[in-house]
Amino acid sequence: MTTENPLLTSAVLPPFSQITTDQIEPAITQLIEQSRSKVAELLANPQLSWDGLMAPLEAMDDQLEQAWSPVSHMNSVVNSEDLRNAYNACLPKLSAWGTEMGQNRALFEAIQAIADSAEFATLGQSQKKVIENSLRDFRLSGVALDEQKRQRFGDIQTKLSELSSKFSENTLDATMAWSKLVEDEAELAGIPDNAKAQMAASAEEKGQKGWRLTLDIPCFLPVMTYCDNRELRHEISRAFVTRASEISVTGSEKDNSEIMAQLLELKHEKAQLLGFDNYAQLSVETKMADTPEQVIEFLTDLAGKTRSQAEKEMAELADWANTNHGAGELASWDIAYYGEKLKQDKYAISQEAVRPWFPANKVLNGLFEITHKLFGMTVTEVQGTDTWNDAVQFFEIKDSSGQLRGSFYLDLYAREHKRGGAWMDVCRNRRSTESGLQNPVAYLTCNFTRPVGDQPALLTHDEVTTLFHEFGHGIHHMLTQVTAAGVAGINGVAWDAVELPSQFMENFCWDPEGLKIISGHFETGDALPTEMLEKMLAAKNFQSAMGMARQIEFSLFDMRIHKEFDPAQGARIQQILDQVRAQIAVVPVAEFNRFQHSFGHIFGGGYAAGYYSYKWAEVLSADAFSRFEEEGVFNPQVGKDFLNCILEKGGSQPPQELFEAFRGRQPSIDALLRHTGIAA
Repeated sequence: MTTENPLLTSAVLPPFSQITTDQIEPAITQLIEQSRSKVAELLANPQLSWDGLMAPLEAMDDQLEQAWSPVSHMNSVVNSEDLRNAYNACLPKLSAWGTEMGQNRALFEAIQAIADSAEFATLGQSQKKVIENSLRDFRLSGVALDEQKRQRFGDIQTKLSELSSKFSENTLDATMAWSKLVEDEAELAGIPDNAKAQMAASAEEKGQKGWRLTLDIPCFLPVMTYCDNRELRHEISRAFVTRASEISVTGSEKDNSEIMAQLLELKHEKAQLLGFDNYAQLSVETKMADTPEQVIEFLTDLAGKTRSQAEKEMAELADWANTNHGAGELASWDIAYYGEKLKQDKYAISQEAVRPWFPANKVLNGLFEITHKLFGMTVTEVQGTDTWNDAVQFFEIKDSSGQLRGSFYLDLYAREHKRGGAWMDVCRNRRSTESGLQNPVAYLTCNFTRPVGDQPALLTHDEVTTLFHEFGHGIHHMLTQVTAAGVAGINGVAWDAVELPSQFMENFCWDPEGLKIISGHFETGDALPTEMLEKMLAAKNFQSAMGMARQIEFSLFDMRIHKEFDPAQGARIQQILDQVRAQIAVVPVAEFNRFQHSFGHIFGGGYAAGYYSYKWAEVLSADAFSRFEEEGVFNPQVGKDFLNCILEKGGSQPPQELFEAFRGRQPSIDALLRHTGIAA
């Protein structure tokens, strides 16, 4: 008796506990074959209408996405050799299928015929946008190329997919490869007890006595920020910034250098096949920005407004560290350490000091209360849902009428075999089906410090902000009212606007009213003391220009390596990075720094020639929040307008239109400069 493959059953939620690695490749192979047959069937007797062609295509795509979504997600959060092998075996198949679909001229012509038909005018806004986006994506998939170039384009797509996956694997492996057992607690002087308890628990899990240091962020940051032992800071810093490079302290077998060079070369070739001069031009084709030059001008202008203040902040830090601690010339592994001491000296506040007031459950409940105040939504935990780890929670969101709007998995804590960072990803899309409405489901993933013993997880304020950020992406996906999957939620949203809701939600972590809702001492429940709140707000923009300069540096580097790639000269990654740093950076950078080798956003994710999106969207989010500041932070009408104009519309309209509908005018940079304390 054979058991049905759980990846082939259309379920409301993925059956995580039933998925085994040997089921993955057969399921994906079968679904691709079924899709191929379905497309042939649709084109054999084409029904040139939304219901006759677009709806069946959407259903077909959704079935494949429902099978791949849990596999891709588990590869990030419970990575293993078997799962990795199964995942990688599917990548070339999925890439080839995507290319085959994107280059199907008969399908392109059939969809073009719908766009040219009388029916098109009668379709809804979202349906029209799906068709327009489809035709654009066909062109960007090489549908107009001759056969030889189409074949080359497909080969490039497959190789890019494989290289991106390998880049991420190398980064994860290189991160896990380094650890250090400290047996003398004196070496950890200055590090908070909470962080040391995590290190001791990590050692105990490995059957060791002492304190085990790793490159996971909940361990790395406390060492860099608080450890008095400069040699230890230097050692862990070097291990971190050389990960997956030719000079990695754990060896060069996971070196990403060649992968990065190949990615740039192939992206450049792909762009030129499609008639663009470079990959940066291709990238902005689907974004709010019009040209790479416009992006570079935006970043350069922002750098100009930031530079002098960033230089003053760095000079203040260097002078203070020298005067008060005899620090001498600061190295990169000194910046966070002395920065924290200066912040303490000026404001008597630290991330660790506020941790007891941000127990994870209090923060979560506060986040849900704010969501209710702003948008009238109620968030409730659902017990007994099948997940990939015991620590994962599952929640539903309902509106004021009790209607289910969406649901999400929440995976908060760092652990081995889990990719670092924080992200939101799509589990299920909102769409109309023959049997009714399919509600959206999201994955929200973070890597926070775990609970230790009987003590609940206590979050730093930075972690609180990260949670709000990812939840902002989540509600963008889950509160959509669009029923065409291609533009529902975050789908079809211009990449440089997709960060608007996420960065918008961060503002409530700094608002005094918001802070009262999300904080409460883990032992007493007492509110964050007024004195501490005032110190936090006073310290909010401490070294904000230095932080802004760092993000501009990353963004400009990303745009330039894709815009200026020249096959005759090669990738020139380090050379261009050095040039950008000379122009933008104010913080010292170690000569051994190879941050680019683990820059997963652009080499392992979807931000290539698009990392600037964070800054672009920050302008939008700050300006959007300024309306709340003007009319009341929890003004229900303003919240309703944001829900109606931004969150519910998904990708059904251009983001500029949606922003102007909410704000009543074009975006302005003034609010961002004011919020970050940077003088205009």
